[in-house]
Amino acid sequence: MNIAWLSGLIILVILVIMLIAGAPIAISLAVSSICAILPVLSTEPALVTGAQRIFSGISVFNLIAIPFFILAGNIMNKGGIAIKLINFAKIFTGRIPGSLAHTNVVANMLFGAISGSGTAAASAMGAIIGPVEEEEGYDKNFSAAVNIATAPTGLLIPPSNVMITFAMVSGGTSIAALFMAGYIPGILWGLACMVVIYIYAKKRGYTSSKRYALKEKTKILEALPCLLMIIIVIGGIIGGIFTATEGAVVAVVYSLILSLVFYKSIKVSELPKLLMDSAEMTGIIIFLIGVSSIMSWVMAFTGIPAAISGVMLGISSNKYVILLIINVILLIVGTFMDMTPACLIFTPIFLPICQAVGMNTIHFGIMMIFNLCIGTITPPVGTTLFVGVKVGKTKIEDVIKPLLYYFAAIFIVLLLVTYIPAISLWLPGLLGYVK
Repeated sequence: MNIAWLSGLIILVILVIMLIAGAPIAISLAVSSICAILPVLSTEPALVTGAQRIFSGISVFNLIAIPFFILAGNIMNKGGIAIKLINFAKIFTGRIPGSLAHTNVVANMLFGAISGSGTAAASAMGAIIGPVEEEEGYDKNFSAAVNIATAPTGLLIPPSNVMITFAMVSGGTSIAALFMAGYIPGILWGLACMVVIYIYAKKRGYTSSKRYALKEKTKILEALPCLLMIIIVIGGIIGGIFTATEGAVVAVVYSLILSLVFYKSIKVSELPKLLMDSAEMTGIIIFLIGVSSIMSWVMAFTGIPAAISGVMLGISSNKYVILLIINVILLIVGTFMDMTPACLIFTPIFLPICQAVGMNTIHFGIMMIFNLCIGTITPPVGTTLFVGVKVGKTKIEDVIKPLLYYFAAIFIVLLLVTYIPAISLWLPGLLGYVK
């Protein structure tokens, strides 16, 4: 058997067995990777090189942005901005059929972008707007489905930690370019769900006759400082005022000033716990990135990506067919694997294939992240799905049926993102990131 296929088989078998046995993903990646290189290298060089790869994999300056964005997100989550964003969104959704559901969508897009977490968006928005929707006669399964389906939009709308991870594992793709590339796909995801909401709300009679008084509309001002953080951080990165890493630090300082001084929504005594929670989350992600460097090295050393690329290109030379196959695989992977490890494992495999058929790296990154975002709302491991069901006080089996309509709309957007490069590349190109 060819060494590439032997090593690939060893990785697959050991990884699956360990994950089924309940082993941590990072440990499973490390063990399966080391075992896969043993047919080529003896034990001692394999272990030493593996350890070196962990440290070299995390010795990347851009990775410093991840803990700071996590900390900024945790501070903003604790700072009670969810209700302010909901009040902000209400002004724009007003009297549209299903206005509260539309408000949920807009608020999820904004909150997810600020917090960098689809799970946090589903939890915060579902807990606040869900009871209000129930009081106004909305079906709770419909409300939960809306919240779940739109929570991941913030993972595409920057700042996004998974984009930073992709930039690193893809060989230094511009983080600013990826940030810009995510805006239109993320907004299209939200708009597609709003179309479904409008049709459903018209059919079920979910209308609103409420008019907002001037006093209520002034609540929009309460949310502006939160939204200003996105403008400052992203604008600073795009304008070249600071790097993505420095922008993450700015986000932390800004969120601290906002929460401690402006809103006074958190106390200084709460900061140690926020720091500990952020450090714990950072440790998990950084260790995953370090361990994935072992797998990347093993794959490159044994020629696994080239072997897989040869097979896929042998199946078809048609670019559209190849991209469809990759989409299907990523959708399946996303149903049982979290975004970060999936991005770390499959970028080295599929990126060379996509580049071989002429796909831009930034375009591929957005397509991959879009696929993996869908995985966060699909069983059996969809964390955002489970959180959304819990805060919506319903059951998965009850929410799946209304979710199917949103899945259909989201898949249409995925196909558009896949086959129309301009959706991802127009904005980065406008700013000079894509030639």
